[in-house]
Amino acid sequence: MLQPFSLDSSMLSLLGKTFYPSGYSMVMFPDGNDAALTGERLSTETPDLDIFLLEPATILRQITPTVADADDPLPSAGTEGATVRAYTKLAREGHHGLLVETPDADAAERMMRTVRQVPYSMAQRYRALVIEDL
Repeated sequence: MLQPFSLDSSMLSLLGKTFYPSGYSMVMFPDGNDAALTGERLSTETPDLDIFLLEPATILRQITPTVADADDPLPSAGTEGATVRAYTKLAREGHHGLLVETPDADAAERMMRTVRQVPYSMAQRYRALVIEDL
């Protein structure tokens, strides 16, 4: 079952406090129904993993503000700020997101097999110190 999303401190980078949910993947979909159906499929296939459906308003309200201080006190050396700005752009265009727990490469690949059955606009896996394109 899909869980309601609520940003917590474990989903933020240590420096800058930008959205960085290590151990999760964020997938953006142009169609909200595709996102919801994919999330339901994933929750059936992997009931032990956390899966959150994020509507555009949720992304804009909870995730977008985390980039405000990404370059304070120093410019970000990583891509987390740019990645949040990409989610923001897509959310403003009506894209929905799925945040899926992907503790390892196998879990990420299993997730992507399901995701690839519908059009998606962006997929990122957050690992320690690396954001990986999927």
